[in-house]
Amino acid sequence: MADDLEQQPQGWLSSWLPAWRPTSMSQLKNVEARILQCLQNKFLARYVSLPNQNKIWTVTVSPEQKDRTPLVMVHGFGGGVGLWILNMDSLSARRTLHTFDLLGFGRSSRPAFPRDPEGAEDEFVTSIETWRETMGIPTMILLGHSLGGFLATSYSIKYPERVKHLILVDPWGFPLRPTDPSEIRAPPTWVKAVASILGRSNPLAVLRVAGPWGPGLVQRFRPDFKRKFADFFEDDTISEYIYHCNAQNPSGETAFKAMMESFGWARRPMLERIHLIRKDVPITMIYGANTWIDTSTGKKVKMQRPDSYVRDLEIEGASHHVYADQPHIFNAVVEEICDSVD
Repeated sequence: MADDLEQQPQGWLSSWLPAWRPTSMSQLKNVEARILQCLQNKFLARYVSLPNQNKIWTVTVSPEQKDRTPLVMVHGFGGGVGLWILNMDSLSARRTLHTFDLLGFGRSSRPAFPRDPEGAEDEFVTSIETWRETMGIPTMILLGHSLGGFLATSYSIKYPERVKHLILVDPWGFPLRPTDPSEIRAPPTWVKAVASILGRSNPLAVLRVAGPWGPGLVQRFRPDFKRKFADFFEDDTISEYIYHCNAQNPSGETAFKAMMESFGWARRPMLERIHLIRKDVPITMIYGANTWIDTSTGKKVKMQRPDSYVRDLEIEGASHHVYADQPHIFNAVVEEICDSVD
C-alpha cells in the first residue's frame, strides 16, 4: 500500500488551519479502516498511481472473480469508498467490484482543477479513464451516484466502448434550471441551511471554518447518516468519516463549485447531452421515491433516446442516498442489472 497523501500547508494561514481543524489524512485512513473491516469478502485497498503523479485511492472487492464484467461504483459529492459499505459484499458476491475516491475527494490526490465548468468536468473524466487504463479493466458496468452519476454519464459519452451498462443513481446535474421558481423542487433543510451560511463560498467550507466544532456540525446537519448505517455502527463512525473526507483541502469541492450554477443545478446540464451516448449503451436510472432530485429526468432521457434501452425506477422509502436508505432493495436491483450483462 502506498504512503498516505498528507496535504502540504501553503502559507501562514494554511499552516495554522490544520491545528484549528481536528483532521488529517491519517485520521481519515483510520476511520475508513474501521468501516472496511466490516467487509466479509476478500478485498484489496491501495493507491493507483496515474502517469501525471496523481493517485486514486481504490478498494477492490472479490478480486478473484474474473469471469464476469466488473462493477465500478462512483460516489457522489462529499463522499468516498466507505459510504458503499452496505452494498460492497452483496454486489461482489459473483463479480469483482471496484470503488475509488474521485480525484479531489476522500483519500485520493487533491490537485488544482481548471476553474471553468468544462475543464473541471474533463479533468474528472480523464482521471477515471486513466485509472481504468492503469487498472487494466477492458469493460465495466459503470454505476454513479449523484455527482458520480453526472461524471459517469460524461465518461460514457466520451468512452462508450468501455461501458456495458450505465447505472445512474439519483444523478445530479441533469435538468435545466426552470425559469419559473414554482417549478423548482425544494432542497432538503440542510442544503438550505448551508447555502444561507456560506453564500458564495465552497459548499462545505463551514466544516473547515468551524474548526473543532466541525465534527459536531456533521452530526447536527446530517443525523440521518447515523441512522442509515446503524446496522453496522452504533457510534459516530460514519459522521467522522464524512467529516474527515470533507475537512481536507477542498480540491474536488472547488471543481464541483465550478460545475454548478447553484447546489441543485449544473452549468452544463447533462440532459442536453445525454443523446450523445452511443445508442447501444443501455441505461438504468434509479431514484429514491422521496428524493429532492427531479425524478422526471428519467422519462426525459427516454424521450431523448427513443432507439435505446432506458429504464427508470423509484425505490420506495428511499431519499437521495438510495443505496443507504434501502440497501437490500437497492442491491437486489443492481444485481439484477449486472446479471443481465453476464
